[in-house]
Amino acid sequence: MIGLIDCNNFYVSCERAFQPRLEGVPVGVLSNNDGCVIARSNELKALGVAMGTPAFELQPLLRQRCITLLSSNYELYGDMSSRVQQVLEEFSAGVAPYSIDEMFVRFDGFAPEQMHRHAQELFTKVRRFTHIPVCVGIAPTRTLAKLANRAAKKLPVYGGVCVLRTGSETYEPLLRQVELGDVWGVGRRLVERLALMGVHSAWDLARADPKQIRLRFSVTLERTCLELKGIPCIEMNDPGEARKRIMTSRSFGRMTDNREEVHQAIRQFAQRSAEKLRGQDSLARAVYVFLKTNRHRPDLPQCSPSAVVELPCPTDDSRDILLAASQAFAAIYRPRYRFMKAGVMLVDLVDANRAQLSLLDTPESQAQRERSDRLMATLDALNHRMGRGTVTFGRASPKAAWQLRCANRTPRWTTRWDELPRLR
Repeated sequence: MIGLIDCNNFYVSCERAFQPRLEGVPVGVLSNNDGCVIARSNELKALGVAMGTPAFELQPLLRQRCITLLSSNYELYGDMSSRVQQVLEEFSAGVAPYSIDEMFVRFDGFAPEQMHRHAQELFTKVRRFTHIPVCVGIAPTRTLAKLANRAAKKLPVYGGVCVLRTGSETYEPLLRQVELGDVWGVGRRLVERLALMGVHSAWDLARADPKQIRLRFSVTLERTCLELKGIPCIEMNDPGEARKRIMTSRSFGRMTDNREEVHQAIRQFAQRSAEKLRGQDSLARAVYVFLKTNRHRPDLPQCSPSAVVELPCPTDDSRDILLAASQAFAAIYRPRYRFMKAGVMLVDLVDANRAQLSLLDTPESQAQRERSDRLMATLDALNHRMGRGTVTFGRASPKAAWQLRCANRTPRWTTRWDELPRLR
């Protein structure tokens, strides 16, 4: 059996874990640059505020102090997600993160009569140790676990925990209630095409012939059909698998044509990409840099230049990557254009432990690489312990145009799980 643990209103719940005064208050979390609502408390949903509502439309409610809007604090949310995962790992056979607020959990070795009791215990312990409310859905397959989790969240009768088994008395009625568009992996266009075949609900798709589904649609939808029948055939990607490309990009707080400010952004993004590169123990062979103007402003000149600079040899040294990024920036920067976004991507990655050595290597070059490795390890250790950006190559202006707008961002509150006591 497979369980899906989904954190309720995750971003808002993270803020409430450290600010009890927000309990019962309509709270919304805004996207980058405080643009629109990306997370809502149940109280805010009850006011009719939809996901993606622009922040400026909520100013009347904000002035009346009817709601609270907070800037996104992704470092805090990442830390709290790690806390939830560590609690789950203590009380389950294995955890596979699916997103920052969803995790698949293995329930091997539990008798059917013990399943619900263990799920209820997991539900309670996560809330007790992290102050994050969750819902638990358990089923034979991942697709059914998603549906069970949805039922646990939407239907009060389950109390936040739903165990769904094929052939049980709740299996068919539950699938009949689920619209096809709410099935994991079934998009709007598929819903329209399946409707022509008379398939309108999850139960209809579960009864369909998988071979016919594959012939008319795809092997992916065939797997979804089999999963709804209780046959496991969808595996998750290994979260520890190294990425093929690493990119850091941001939209600026405001448009700017200041060369130095844009260059600062490129340098910061390059350093962050290099940090991610070392985190997965890889080396990069090339650096890709791009700039973008605001395409929603047709009254302004438009320009989206980009360039790739090949590195002399595969490296994870921030200094080499910064030099290549600066060379690419110098080649693509255009004066008199007001840029709105920039990014740095490290491409052509190789495993640091399997990198091919050069025939031209000398003892001096080997010693230089070892010094570089020690320097980068020290840099990462300091930033990990003292906070990201504590030690950098060059200091960016805190009021630069490319800095994100975050007028209502809360403190990070926490740094590392093993350095702080659990919340109780």
